[in-house]
Amino acid sequence: MPTPALHCDLLLTDANLATLETGGNAYGAIEDAALAVRDGRIVWLGPMSRLPEVAATDTLSIAGRWLTPALIDCHTHLVFAGDRAREFEQRLQGASYEEIARAGGGINSTVNATRQADPATLVNSARRRLDALMSEGVATIEIKSGYGLNRDTELIMLKVARALGEQTGASVVTTFLGAHCVPPEYKGRADDYIELLVSEVLPAAHEQGLVDAVDAYCESFVFSSRQIAKVFECATGMNIPVKLHADQLSDGGGAELAADFSALSADHLEYTSAAGVSALASAGSTAVLLPGAFLTLGETQRPPIEMLREQGVPIAVATDCNPGTSPVCSLRTAMSLATSLFKLTPEECLAGATREAARALNLLEDRGTLQIGKRADIAEWDINHPSELAYWMGLNPLRQLIKGQAA
Repeated sequence: MPTPALHCDLLLTDANLATLETGGNAYGAIEDAALAVRDGRIVWLGPMSRLPEVAATDTLSIAGRWLTPALIDCHTHLVFAGDRAREFEQRLQGASYEEIARAGGGINSTVNATRQADPATLVNSARRRLDALMSEGVATIEIKSGYGLNRDTELIMLKVARALGEQTGASVVTTFLGAHCVPPEYKGRADDYIELLVSEVLPAAHEQGLVDAVDAYCESFVFSSRQIAKVFECATGMNIPVKLHADQLSDGGGAELAADFSALSADHLEYTSAAGVSALASAGSTAVLLPGAFLTLGETQRPPIEMLREQGVPIAVATDCNPGTSPVCSLRTAMSLATSLFKLTPEECLAGATREAARALNLLEDRGTLQIGKRADIAEWDINHPSELAYWMGLNPLRQLIKGQAA
């Protein structure tokens, strides 16, 4: 009896695949390959020589170009009003990030602008940044709140993030970052502000279905480990996963705190100790590296890359797109910076912006690699080799972005 034809909506032929699967060729590469999509999911992929009989609604020859998983930006602060270009100048003139923050600048200056903006203004300004990211192959993006620091504006930010996904077709993951900074009206009363977050703001956001994860900023001049732990206890009590801005400017035990709560990720990590790396490895947390902030702040201490590798901690790469410390709207630029500043390999960077970024968002079972059953979020690139994706800056080789559907 003849084998029945494979039915699919879209058949991509004559392609080179960088599947990003581990355990085989570099980049999980399959050359001279085909890939079939049905109902927004990958239903077959492999060498053209093994392609079964296919009944496809549409067939497209990729003509030898490369297909990869669509990119995933797993750490952004995309929704905000205003900018902080003047602070950028001040830092170049010698002022430190902490000095600017203590003088009323930093996060609180963006908080003031964001509180005054209406939702339409926030959507329109963030849409420009999201369009720029998507034009370079990003299909999934994490967007944090954290520039409202009161109940109403935090909720507005999360709703704006959801609206951006609806407008653009991007898959948006929303993260509550109420513990980003102590707002001016709570100056000197950080404990009272934390109480507001856990008793009122986070429960309201969760009740409205706006929170996929909870993040916090752990530095001695902002919030202590004790205060962040209270936020995380509230989150985990509602079965919301957590992540943490950890050890960016000092070793405050942030990585260990993240590990204590089985965090999805610990992000930045410039000052993380060997003990912190071991804790992340034991917890199965992902290290999210943010070279845009490292560059903008003029940092000199790199994250402990070798220890992360040795301990088997997954490494993701993200833009950290924000107005103060990482005005970066290109994930491929972040990948390139990660090679030059952190000495990641091009393969680590591509994996960091696909497979490991999906892991950092708890989405790896659904996307981040090209595998049968996964969402058909696929980027087609006019390149000769996947290493070019972390090589070129200012040249966009994206040919098309295919976005699959949720199961």
